[in-house]
Amino acid sequence: MPPTSDVPPTYRVRLRLEGRALALTGTVGFVVLLVFVGEAHRSPLSTVIQLGILAMLVAWLGPASARRAMVGAEQRPMKDLGSGEPTPLWQLPAIVVALTALAGLLAGWDAGLRVSAGCVLVGLGQAILLERVVGAEEATSRRRFFRVAGSRILRGTRLGYIKL
Repeated sequence: MPPTSDVPPTYRVRLRLEGRALALTGTVGFVVLLVFVGEAHRSPLSTVIQLGILAMLVAWLGPASARRAMVGAEQRPMKDLGSGEPTPLWQLPAIVVALTALAGLLAGWDAGLRVSAGCVLVGLGQAILLERVVGAEEATSRRRFFRVAGSRILRGTRLGYIKL
């Protein structure tokens, strides 16, 4: 369902948009660090291992979290849809830059590289894997999911749905 002024973007659309933005920003940070910061090249084996662990966690915890949010979703009237504030896309680059810089300054720029690469993995997991998990559930349940008020990064996403 494409976003319009009357209908907020579905959870699936937001996963795709936010995931792509996060992955793109992480990719830019990763490339900048690799090209311009020599210290980012330290400990390549550690970087590969840590990113492999993160990829496994994203593949395991991400779908479980999305499924849990969909199971807990409540049917809502159209007027309630969109009451959940989606993450403004302009905030994602600021978050990636801040986390990368913090890791780089505190633990070294190889850690900053891991943070930016981690953002790529999380973004791709969101844009590809979670979007498909939600899409499959929407197809079988004939529902469209939307974020609703109360979604928090540490408490999880709260969803509402409409029946098709």
